Amino acid sequence: MIVRRKAEAGQAAPLYIAAVAGVLFVALVLFAFGEADIRRNGAQSAADAAALAAAKESRSRLEPDLKAHLTDPEYLESVFSASYLGGADDACRKASDFAARNKAGSVRCRPLADGRWGYEVRLKSAKGMSTDIVPGTEGRKAEAMAVAVIEPRCAFVPAETAAPDADPGADADPPSVSIGRIHCDGGPDWSVDPEDPTLVPDVADLFTVRLAED
Repeated sequence: MIVRRKAEAGQAAPLYIAAVAGVLFVALVLFAFGEADIRRNGAQSAADAAALAAAKESRSRLEPDLKAHLTDPEYLESVFSASYLGGADDACRKASDFAARNKAGSVRCRPLADGRWGYEVRLKSAKGMSTDIVPGTEGRKAEAMAVAVIEPRCAFVPAETAAPDADPGADADPPSVSIGRIHCDGGPDWSVDPEDPTLVPDVADLFTVRLAED
């Protein structure tokens, strides 16, 4: 009887070892997929932040140009149109800065070329996968892409042509006349005053920045 029990125990030992090995292998596979998911999420968050940073930087650089053209209704109509593509700038430097803060590398940033004012960012995670339990994954880096666009919240409404002065020979200086107003959805209108650029609303109130699907 004792010999039989020892024989059964000897037969069960390899099965137990195989079962434990199988459980450990499954655990390692799940760990590898979990790590890959974490890396992908981290890379996507970094890409989103980098694209938004570039778009916000480009938007902020519009402010001095906007204040310099308060007497130009054609410029204002253009800048508040959906077809405005922004000015020449190096806003992509902000994308690289934010990507580095989020531990991402191999950053590629470019202005959109599809008729929208915005930026596309592509990057890879700085660290690769730590395990090769799934063949070909060790050292592999997660990749992500994000697009951020800048869109006007408002529209420029030109002022109606003023009636001729009834007394053109008057010596008094004519009062300052607004060339129009900025109408923003959900907010009060702003009368454009070329003589007081300090009244210009913040560009964040005039233009929105958001992530786009592509």
